[in-house]
Amino acid sequence: MTAALRQSLSACPACTATPLADAVAAQTHVPEASITLSLPTIHCAACISKVETGLNRHPGVVSARVNLTLKRVQIEATPNTSEEALAAYVETLGYEAHELDADALSATATDKAGRELLMRLAVAGFASMNVMLLSVAVWSGATDATRDLFHWISAAISLPAIAFAGQPFFRNAWSALRVRRLNMDVPITLAILLALGTSLWETALSGHHAYFDAALTLTFFLLAGRYLDHRTRAVARSAAEELTALEVPRATRLKDGVEEQVTLAELSVGDLILVRPGGRMPVDGIIAEGISELDRSLLTGETLPVTAEPGQSVSAGEVNLTGPLTLRASAVGRDTSLHRMADLVAIAESGRSRYTSLAEQAAKLYAPGVHILSALAFVGWYVATFDMRTALNIAAAVLIITCPCALGLAVPAVTTAASGRLFRKGLLIKHETALERLAEVDTIIFDKTGTLTTGALEVLNAESLPKKEFSLAMGLAQGSSHPLAKAIVTAGQSAGIRPAELTGVEEVPGYGTRAHWNGQEVRLGRAHWTGGVPGDQTATFLKAGDGPVRRIEFKDQLRPDAKDSIGALHQAGYQIHLLSGDSTPAVQALAGQLGITQWDAEALPADKAHLVQSMAQKGQRVLMIGDGLNDTAALRAAHVSISPASALDAARVASDIVLLGSDLNPISVACTTARAATRRIRENFAIATLYNVIAVPLAIAGLATPLIAALAMSSSSITVSLNALRLKSR
Repeated sequence: MTAALRQSLSACPACTATPLADAVAAQTHVPEASITLSLPTIHCAACISKVETGLNRHPGVVSARVNLTLKRVQIEATPNTSEEALAAYVETLGYEAHELDADALSATATDKAGRELLMRLAVAGFASMNVMLLSVAVWSGATDATRDLFHWISAAISLPAIAFAGQPFFRNAWSALRVRRLNMDVPITLAILLALGTSLWETALSGHHAYFDAALTLTFFLLAGRYLDHRTRAVARSAAEELTALEVPRATRLKDGVEEQVTLAELSVGDLILVRPGGRMPVDGIIAEGISELDRSLLTGETLPVTAEPGQSVSAGEVNLTGPLTLRASAVGRDTSLHRMADLVAIAESGRSRYTSLAEQAAKLYAPGVHILSALAFVGWYVATFDMRTALNIAAAVLIITCPCALGLAVPAVTTAASGRLFRKGLLIKHETALERLAEVDTIIFDKTGTLTTGALEVLNAESLPKKEFSLAMGLAQGSSHPLAKAIVTAGQSAGIRPAELTGVEEVPGYGTRAHWNGQEVRLGRAHWTGGVPGDQTATFLKAGDGPVRRIEFKDQLRPDAKDSIGALHQAGYQIHLLSGDSTPAVQALAGQLGITQWDAEALPADKAHLVQSMAQKGQRVLMIGDGLNDTAALRAAHVSISPASALDAARVASDIVLLGSDLNPISVACTTARAATRRIRENFAIATLYNVIAVPLAIAGLATPLIAALAMSSSSITVSLNALRLKSR
């Protein structure tokens, strides 16, 4: 049995959806093509099973494995297998699929740093539990030789355990000291080493107290905080990388009338490129031949497809819907609109990474202060007593009692409590400083499609149309992937209407669908093609023989709680702004319906990011809420950002907070909680400061042994945590 087969058989039940027979059969093939698809809508083990089982049954697929965390499927296939065909097939299974360029992604790299921290955390925890048992025996009355034996056993456990587990702190402290600087790891390292040193000294002199348990427990809790911080940062993958990966990795180039599959790197400006229906544009270009319709929702937020015809410009990332198009490339590679959007996001990311949390601000003054106090205590007591043992014990007590545990917990304890409360309300906090920034917000910008609306069109006047004619419309619509056609089919099914049986159904790119019924031609499509009269409302038109032209009107469905949520935010004093790439009439109508006075329509991705940046320059703190690729640059540029769980993967990555459900009410709850959390953080800083004001003089005066210092340090940390828990019960 090969290693690959053994790995397949040892995986979790949710991941081993492929039957054993398929796994064995796969061993006889040599996969020559590796395809990665993004699956933004999968969410559970059933999704994994359905996608993997379906793909493994597809001709040309050797194996398929789904990664739920990254929402991707890795497919090994035969050389002639089409990426577009596999993506289309996955969509027939009920899941949205986009081809990704695996070479552009670095988020799939093995998390060695996380595994290393977790391993050191486990060693520190196991060692501290064993040493604590020995300490209990000493505290219970063990004396003389028995006490010394327990202390030496504790030393034998603690020294190698701390030497291994404490390396992240030791390395960071040494790196800072090498360049003559201080950081938070320097006092931590000194506290650990002094606790070990004084404990060894006391053990060698048959002293009554040793502090190996305090050193190990301190190391364990600090490693736990470091690991949680690492995981938080690891989850926030680069949105710019995700955008770049969404670029189509291959294209069909026409050379002397012959089709050839090439990579994007082989394309040049002026090349003729064929894009079939359902495919995404690999480059920016001008349509040289063909008529179709384009779905620009990923890039501009427009809910309705637009007509594509010769001479019209198209951008990389747009989707060709109904007919084949031949493009003449005008921009390739890093010059395409998709890459420019990725660059906007990357610039915004680098700007926000300069944000400094409250804890980091306090740490700038804390580290040098701790060292000065400990050094002064050592020098003072040694000069006064000329007793190295006493001076060293007091210096160790000062370092331990001032160890930045309470300060380190001041922010994480509150954010953990607040994050738990918001998670129960349907919000997932992704960034460690998101709550701090959310508390400072005074302006909220909403995207329209997919955020305030569901992004799914519905028929407005289905009940006013004769059932026979609506049945004809369903018959014409059921064979089309056009958004309006899908809405007609959905409305008819809800009303219990059966589609009419038609013959010769034909989709005319850029115009609509036609067929024959009872010897008459029936058409469903654009106004000028059917004889209808266009208006401001989104509509399609039905023409059956010599009968009247029927107008079928549509609207984007408003989220049920959108009006109440906007009202609550208005009442709380926030400025509300509606920003969308959709048409002016649609945006104006929605703004009026929700009572929003400030709005902008037909905004490109760069326009959205520019508006957010201009507001920031005026001193406004902006919360951006959006869900599409066209929102990613604005999400990154905003002071803080939220995206719905239904958003595209790149938008969720770009945001600080994810709205898990379809309800918008948690947004106002998040704003209130964030302000309360910031108050708790400042209270915790005050508690930590008060603790140090009281405890440090006692330690300097020699009234606190290292053991008492460790207990006092723990009590301050517990107090900070209990104050944070008050937020959880609000």
